[in-house]
Amino acid sequence: MSQATITSFFDPATYTVTHVVSDPATRRAAVIDSVLDYDMRSGRTDHRAADEVIAHVRESGLDVDWLLETHAHADHLSAAPYLREALGGRIGIGAHIRGVQGVFKEIFNAKDLNTHGAEFDHLFQDGERFHIGELEVQVMHTPGHTPACLTYIVGRDAFVGDTLFMPDYGTARCDFPGGDAATMFRSIRKVLSLPPETRLHLCHDYPPEGREPQWETTVADQRARNIHVHDGVSEADFVAMRTARDKTLAMPTLILPAIQINVRAGKLPPAEDNGVRYLKIPLDLL
Repeated sequence: MSQATITSFFDPATYTVTHVVSDPATRRAAVIDSVLDYDMRSGRTDHRAADEVIAHVRESGLDVDWLLETHAHADHLSAAPYLREALGGRIGIGAHIRGVQGVFKEIFNAKDLNTHGAEFDHLFQDGERFHIGELEVQVMHTPGHTPACLTYIVGRDAFVGDTLFMPDYGTARCDFPGGDAATMFRSIRKVLSLPPETRLHLCHDYPPEGREPQWETTVADQRARNIHVHDGVSEADFVAMRTARDKTLAMPTLILPAIQINVRAGKLPPAEDNGVRYLKIPLDLL
């Protein structure tokens, strides 16, 4: 069986990494965690990051089957519908997105959301398998950061979303609705039970001063060096650390616009009677 070809794109505005995963034998591909540019001050969207992905796909002669989300992101907007229009493919996310939709339907009074995940083309179950060309992909449900987080395992490569960061930065927060530090610890141990040589591809990197952005590590490296969950850290230790740390963190800059878009599979809210689409800012609620 052939090994996946992986090309990654780092978006410095949101510290997000989008991965294009392709099968060299068939030229079939998937795009994982795409980015729609958004300017908070003007409310304008842009497609520069997505257009880079489109150009790469076309120049490489790839055919896109899947537009995959590891979860409903709080720190960037998804460009999946824009990519689907340009490249084709089906938008997929974990089946537990339905619960996330239910929470945010209430917060944003989003009457158009039906909370059945119908905005997405496919909802993945834990343990489900599918293909990118001849490459088999295994779905691993890895909740904790959010209830719907997934890891996609493609041979010796795993795409872990926000569950893990580079070893010098640690792990994702667990204080969003439905997040849970103990659940996160158990999900991370599942990921770190993969073979030591497994390459872990991250959705974000927040590099310390003096280090260039990085988004690939290994199970062995995480087990040896991750500052939050290296071997020897107990669940109780992790929960205490993560809970205390999360209390010090500010809300992500883009969480309010991002969540409204991303629970709709990247679709913008429906236009109002004046033809304009609006995002909501709930006052004194969060």
